[in-house]
Amino acid sequence: MKLYGRLTGIALLLGTALLVNAQTNSGEWRTYGQNPQGWRYSDLTQIDTRTVARLAPKWIYQTNVGGSETTPLVFDGMMFVAGPSNNSWALDAITGRPVWHVHKTPPGPLDLCCGEVNRGFAVQGDKLFRVNIEGTLVALDIKSGATLWETPMADYKQGYSATAAPLVVKNLVLTGIAGAEFGTRGFVDAYDAQTGKRMWRFNTVAGQGEPGGESWSGDSWKRGGASTWITGSYDPELNLVYWGTGNPGPDMDGDVRRGDNLYSCSVVALDADTGKLKWFYQFTPHDVHDWDAISDLLPVDLTVDGRKVKALIQANRNGFFYTLDRTNGKVLKARAYTKVTWADGIGPDGRPILIAGQEPTEEGKYACPGLGGGHNWQATTYSPRSGLYYFSSSENCHLFYKSRQEFTAGQWYQASNVEGPPGTHGTGAILAVDPTTAQTKWRFDMVTTPSAGLLATAGGLVFTGDPQGYLIAFDDRTGKVLWKFQTGASIHAPPISYAVAGTQYIAIAAGDSIITFALK
Repeated sequence: MKLYGRLTGIALLLGTALLVNAQTNSGEWRTYGQNPQGWRYSDLTQIDTRTVARLAPKWIYQTNVGGSETTPLVFDGMMFVAGPSNNSWALDAITGRPVWHVHKTPPGPLDLCCGEVNRGFAVQGDKLFRVNIEGTLVALDIKSGATLWETPMADYKQGYSATAAPLVVKNLVLTGIAGAEFGTRGFVDAYDAQTGKRMWRFNTVAGQGEPGGESWSGDSWKRGGASTWITGSYDPELNLVYWGTGNPGPDMDGDVRRGDNLYSCSVVALDADTGKLKWFYQFTPHDVHDWDAISDLLPVDLTVDGRKVKALIQANRNGFFYTLDRTNGKVLKARAYTKVTWADGIGPDGRPILIAGQEPTEEGKYACPGLGGGHNWQATTYSPRSGLYYFSSSENCHLFYKSRQEFTAGQWYQASNVEGPPGTHGTGAILAVDPTTAQTKWRFDMVTTPSAGLLATAGGLVFTGDPQGYLIAFDDRTGKVLWKFQTGASIHAPPISYAVAGTQYIAIAAGDSIITFALK
């Protein structure tokens, strides 16, 4: 472990109220989604539609550990970065000067879907929380980075891994797990923030004899997948946590797991104190296209068809945008936002209206959206200023193949694979959708599949990055590009905004660098 200098000026007493009211502390960024509702909206206005043309780099910190998908946390003049391969940093938020860096070498070999990535910290009081790639939850001392406790969540030798930023709710640290492509059984866990003791677990695959267990044939639930690899959201008024679940296993051979396969490809609404299931909604029953429902789930209060509702919105990987009633899971609005060939819409009962013959075959069956879905995992943003929800969409279609595969614990269990149509490559777009109607208000077409998350600000801007390395600022109402900057590396992380000493910054991880911008 390397320690660089001393960290001063850190406020050690951070209560739940600071997180719940994070929007009123808009100079800070204390949780993955900026507030527990995950809006990723900044109230800062120094950088706006008129001044953004003067945005310029202020400092760059090279991590030298590979590409990053992280959301940094910023408060008390410090930036905290949870990086890949179990690396963590504390940086001075004004200068980028490193204060400490800690690293724990992952065990090996690890069988992983998508690299040793990490998406960020959570914080409470004097502790930072992150997951390590081998499936442990760790509390670090905020002053030094020293490990205070580390709790195993699952056995990496069985194919489990962990990549999601935790979510602090009251005295609990909530987190999910990855590994559905290895025939694992997903869950959402809650741990005591002081001790690391597990307080509750909700299994996202219903087992035999449990409610929903009848939706799995035979003992297929034991290999059911439904991992929880993107951070959930929290409604403090209802005391409900909303968490999205991934694909059932194996991905493309549904014959060995007949039924709806609850609670895969669903949102589960859990009592924050106990983990008890209050309601669920399954976006894609019996998924055979790997359309995880892990995308951000944002609680917003809306007026839908003249009625005020407590809503929950998501751009799902299956190609449909959804507005749900977050008190009971009822579908209020649902509309395709990209090319969809597997369903004719969402019926009054909330189930998709299936088009026959769209399942994967041994010869390959062409279906849209493709394996990555429409919108995938990249962070989304909601602006109360514009009333619009912003997200990326992949304009891909694939040939989906099905094969028979015997299950072996700890080994890849997908049965089988996909390929793109010959001579084509995926494109995509940034979309702005009105969640009260599910109508797309504007779109910005991209030359390749989108890779980065988004940020909306009270300055009338939406920021995102792209695989070519550009950080881009749009007008939030029109989609007009107002500014862009070539960072020199592909961007796979979402931007954030913070303020220190009266200056507003935009920060983003580009490749293995952390880059901050301010007005010149």
